[in-house]
Amino acid sequence: MANTQGPQGNNDPAGSTQMFRAFVDEAPQGRRQQAAPAGPRIGVIVGVIAAIAIVAGVAWLAFI
Repeated sequence: MANTQGPQGNNDPAGSTQMFRAFVDEAPQGRRQQAAPAGPRIGVIVGVIAAIAIVAGVAWLAFI
């Protein structure tokens, strides 16, 4: 089958990639460098300690 499209149909896929990379490079850098809030981290630590305490309590009851 012959290519019947004119020059308009020949898009350079690398051009789209280059435009996307330029857009990403221009994005504000402030969002990437923000520190994670301490709230969720403390919740995970408390959850792990609670899970260990529950498992230890069940094991202790199993041996009585």
